[in-house]
Amino acid sequence: MPFTDATEPVPPELKTDEFSLRPIVVGDTEKDYAAVMETREPLRLWRQSTWPEDDFTVEENRKDVVDMEERHAAHRAFNYTVLDPSGTRCVGCVYVFPPSATFLAKSTVIPVGADDWADVDAVVFFWARRPEMEKGMDERLLAALRAWFKDEWKFEKTVYATSEPFTQQVELLARTDLSLKFELLEPGKAGKRLVFG
Repeated sequence: MPFTDATEPVPPELKTDEFSLRPIVVGDTEKDYAAVMETREPLRLWRQSTWPEDDFTVEENRKDVVDMEERHAAHRAFNYTVLDPSGTRCVGCVYVFPPSATFLAKSTVIPVGADDWADVDAVVFFWARRPEMEKGMDERLLAALRAWFKDEWKFEKTVYATSEPFTQQVELLARTDLSLKFELLEPGKAGKRLVFG
């Protein structure tokens, strides 16, 4: 497992005609910042917080990106930027966490059916930039991610997490053949996180 073995290779990229994914690096700060700020209202629902604040700065974002780059290098979590075909515009992000990640370990996990949280290989969060989301790119991103984690990562049980208040993404996940497997109650969050698999 790449989360427990730092020598285990991690797939470096995913490419489609519409977008590509690669690990986020500090050089992506400005591109990422533009995407975050254009998508701030959906992201606040997704995060169940006031982040990003209206006065969020590029330098604050740089610190976040450095942290993501370091977590990726240390195999604690894998963080990918989603870029347009030219590679010049960020159109989203993908975050791959082990189920033992600190914020998940602090959450109360409520199984919806017979599934066991201990069987989960990875918990994936993703978002698409607002204009791309409005064109349905997030649906195509999800489809590409599902194939990628199955075929390239060889994960047997990948789950996709969202937040109950982010109804657009909840409805997107519910439209697929995925089903609700777990509800997560995270300390300090008013709504549930919903986990599909």
